[in-house]
Amino acid sequence: MGQLELRRVSRIAAVSLLLLGLIGCFQPIGREHAIASPQPSPHQERRVMNPSQEVSPSLLAANTQFGFNLFSTILKQGQGKNVFVSPTSVAIALSMVYNGASGTTQTAIAKALALQGVSLDDLNRANLDLKAALQNPDPKVKLAIANSLWAREGIPFQPDFLERNQQFYGAEITNLNFSDPTAVSTINNWVKQNTQGKIDQIVDTLDPNDVLFLINAIYFKGDWTRPFDPKKTAEKPFHRLNGTAKNHPIMSQSGEYRYYETDQFQAVSLPYGQNRRMNMLIFLPKKSVSLAQFYQTLTPETWQQWVRQLRNRQGSVQIPRFKLEYDIELKQALSALGMANAFDAQQADFSGISRIPTKIDQVKHKTFVEVNEAGTEAAAVTSIGIRATSAMPSSEPFNLVVDRPFFCAIRDNQTGTLLFMGSIVDP
Repeated sequence: MGQLELRRVSRIAAVSLLLLGLIGCFQPIGREHAIASPQPSPHQERRVMNPSQEVSPSLLAANTQFGFNLFSTILKQGQGKNVFVSPTSVAIALSMVYNGASGTTQTAIAKALALQGVSLDDLNRANLDLKAALQNPDPKVKLAIANSLWAREGIPFQPDFLERNQQFYGAEITNLNFSDPTAVSTINNWVKQNTQGKIDQIVDTLDPNDVLFLINAIYFKGDWTRPFDPKKTAEKPFHRLNGTAKNHPIMSQSGEYRYYETDQFQAVSLPYGQNRRMNMLIFLPKKSVSLAQFYQTLTPETWQQWVRQLRNRQGSVQIPRFKLEYDIELKQALSALGMANAFDAQQADFSGISRIPTKIDQVKHKTFVEVNEAGTEAAAVTSIGIRATSAMPSSEPFNLVVDRPFFCAIRDNQTGTLLFMGSIVDP
């Protein structure tokens, strides 16, 4: 296989991670005080605006590995339910947090993200290139990626952490009064705007010890290269895992597709847009093979092999029309992938974010997908909540009235020496 073909397959694999959850869909399985972003240098502008920028193969390989690891772990938690996730959204959000991790916590996140051998600088630059390469790839396909950081007012965040997230992830950074009753809706309005209204809430409440939310949003809308004819859509039986069947709208069409078949499954690629760069890949296990058995063979290595085997072939396709919403808290899955200490108040080290001891308190992930005759619309949001590991000082005004016996001391702040101490009971 030639070098150009290898690059093309790598790009397809990376883009397909966004839609990887589709494989599991068939399993009943007012903003305040915005911090201005620094103006990019001409070199940075050139990197952001060049959509043909070659994306690091190391990052693509890591993203593929992480995507399959995450998907496999989630399947074990939700057996018998629909699953639809965006590994790309989760990986980007974790990459932003990774910029503030230190010590064993940084090592743990790197393990979860399969970043062996990828430096922090290489990760950031590769994510910048990937975002530029993915966005708006076709006149008939829209793919938008947005990042934001919502910082509690008054918390001293490390400047390097904020600057890297602005420079490499285009993150909008907002200082927000977390005690304001409108703060939750302010964050959720950003989510709604950046998912075209498909996901309207990711933050439910704000805890007094919450100090930061890092949020990634991805929106995808692609028209099929060859739309399905609604007149050919018919109610047909769809067989569930438990053996029961229900009537469901099934779309049909015939033509030439990229197709691959083994004694275990059939696979087809349904392209979007004019240049067919993006596609939905559907893998259907044979009747003699259960979905669980298929997943046992699904690995990053077999995925790459199967994608390379797709060949043009005449045939017919029937797929269900569907629409679903999915949400999951990812702490359990990410802990299983090796980053448990990031959630542990005693072990977490995010000194690169702030001098205040913090941990990751939550990793919420929500998705939406609708597949119909015209194409596919999908959205994903990943929110990582950072919380202080000790009680935050109250910001409420205090009132001190010294009208009873009290203790006092005179102390040298540089050495800590107590020069005088006193108990005043009768001044």
